[in-house]
Amino acid sequence: MLVSRESPTFSGHRRTVPRIRIPLIRIFAGAGQLRISTFQLVAMFDFLKRPTLEDELFKMRFTAKSLVRNSKKCEKNQIAQKLKLKQAIEKGNMEGAKIYAQNAIREKTQALSYLQLSSRIDAVAARVQTAISMGNLKSNMSGVVKGMNVVMDSMNVEKISKTMDQFERQFEDLDVRAAYMEGAMNSTTAGATPADQVDDLIQMVADENGLVIAGQLDSAGAVGSHVPVAAPAAAQATDDLTARLAALRKA
Repeated sequence: MLVSRESPTFSGHRRTVPRIRIPLIRIFAGAGQLRISTFQLVAMFDFLKRPTLEDELFKMRFTAKSLVRNSKKCEKNQIAQKLKLKQAIEKGNMEGAKIYAQNAIREKTQALSYLQLSSRIDAVAARVQTAISMGNLKSNMSGVVKGMNVVMDSMNVEKISKTMDQFERQFEDLDVRAAYMEGAMNSTTAGATPADQVDDLIQMVADENGLVIAGQLDSAGAVGSHVPVAAPAAAQATDDLTARLAALRKA
């Protein structure tokens, strides 16, 4: 905001001196005062702000869409190279035809690579979103997510692919632990329960509530008293999960 102030001169007259006033915010710090301009304060808070996991997820999805666009560009380039290949063949330029054929194949391969990497990023983003919603995102996974900021900005296919490998290994380990725990719980709950204890508990509850169940327990049949024998394939799968879990604990 442009303001003016009057200053005295030697002749006693006053002259107007223009001056620019910058909005200031006064911050009290002990006995002294620190004066910081508004734009400096905003810049300071922007610098201190750290991206959240939601910001990183948004960047992951944005990168996936960018890779899809790059894939489509490569497909267009492939069509253009194939057209040049056709023209070179018609002119009898076989050396040029080989070059255009190589270019077309390279563009096709690059298009597929972009598309596959985009699919991997989408899959990992969905898993991370689910883990965040359920509160199951481990500290090591969180570190990988936060460290993805620079990788995504670089748009380096090799670095992004390595980061996706880290994510997939983390989720694979999580799946192994979940499968092992599920198998352990199933084997525990599948244990035999003595039939006499079941009958005694039913009779006790019936007596407490004045219910008559005479003869009904016999008609209900006997309760299984043995643990079902697991199939060989299921046993082998359990052994594999146990071995992988042991390897994870040693790592």
